[in-house]
Amino acid sequence: MARQQPQQAEPEEEEQPATTSRKKMFILVGAGLMALLLSLGVVAWVFLSGDEEEVAETVAEPGQPMAIYQPLNPAFVVNYVHEGRPRYLQVSVVLMGRDQSGMEELTKHMPLIRNQLVMLFSSEDFSTLFSPEGKETLRERASLAVKALMEKELGNPMIETVLFTNFVLQ
Repeated sequence: MARQQPQQAEPEEEEQPATTSRKKMFILVGAGLMALLLSLGVVAWVFLSGDEEEVAETVAEPGQPMAIYQPLNPAFVVNYVHEGRPRYLQVSVVLMGRDQSGMEELTKHMPLIRNQLVMLFSSEDFSTLFSPEGKETLRERASLAVKALMEKELGNPMIETVLFTNFVLQ
């Protein structure tokens, strides 16, 4: 006959490690939260302790209105054929001006502005766009094109410059 082994009571020592590991977990979580709160406090202090007059001077020159930015969404995508292969340019454009009413008036002419920029971008030689100088030249030409167009339509260039916020060649 098979003999039954008497059941042994589990030792209390096994519960000890479980409570010890929980204590360690609480300590680690607490230390992590303290580190997070401390770092947030330092970040808040850095941002809030600056001299307000200094910040205002770095944002806008005295007597000059704040810049207003008007993104042209969606990004422009232009196709090229370069060395026998199809190539693409994707560029995100933002117009920068300083006159709120002028920038609002500008939005009425977005189809005309987008058309002008598509024609300009598609007329570029793809190989010149690889260099920083080529990109800067294109940006300057885009600024002049939009200014001239707005001067013709509204009698005022309305914008200060055209900015490229994303420029991808493929």
